[in-house]
Amino acid sequence: MDSNTIWGNVKSFFAEVGDMAYFAGRFFIEVFKSPFEFRELLRQCYNMGNRSLLLVSVTGFILGLVFTLQSRPTLMEFGAESWMPSMVSISIVREIGPVIIALICAGRIGSGIGAELGSMRVTEQIDAMEVSGTNPFKYLVVTRIVATTLMLPLLILIGDAIALFGSAIIENLKGEVSFLLYFNQVFDALTFADVIPATIKSFFFGFAIGLVGCYKGYYCSKGTVGVGEASNAAVVYTSMLLFVIDFIAVFAADIFYG
Repeated sequence: MDSNTIWGNVKSFFAEVGDMAYFAGRFFIEVFKSPFEFRELLRQCYNMGNRSLLLVSVTGFILGLVFTLQSRPTLMEFGAESWMPSMVSISIVREIGPVIIALICAGRIGSGIGAELGSMRVTEQIDAMEVSGTNPFKYLVVTRIVATTLMLPLLILIGDAIALFGSAIIENLKGEVSFLLYFNQVFDALTFADVIPATIKSFFFGFAIGLVGCYKGYYCSKGTVGVGEASNAAVVYTSMLLFVIDFIAVFAADIFYG
């Protein structure tokens, strides 16, 4: 790969970052303007929340089972199996739960948004809305980004709770720990310093999923081939952005809480 190709890829990357920043700026302008599409917003919240609930629940449950099964033998070697509820709860609530569930939702929701808006773009439905005097950005983009921003924290909260329940089942079967004792230790271990940063960054995760999915779908091109490319790019770009946001959130929380 010669230097011209590398320089061209770098310029293309920064150009797309600039376009996405402009797209985000336009969202923040449009979201506070009337009319407000409450009915479409509720429909999108239902589509993204209710239809992702089963996937998130199964993922969280398996996450709790596997994480506990993998961690228990190591803790038993040091005679520290009594720390299992504390270790699992802090790990899941702080980091593992939000990141894993956000990645699952990036594949489920982000790809769906990219494919849906991409199909509307290549079939000229968005152009028809602009000609008819409707604001497609307000109706299609703003509602979806707000819906993902609102629903992802709820999905992560549910997924974390189910993951802890799965962990409690393993501890009840393997260590003969009652559910009451397990969850007493869980709530004794968790503090606001664990819950608040995880909740705040989950809103940013939801915003990133909606923003990238809408951006890739709204500016889809190249006919029907572009729909698949938009859907695939939405998942890849969102996954990378989630890790960047997670690093920034963890770094900021470490500075704030010391």
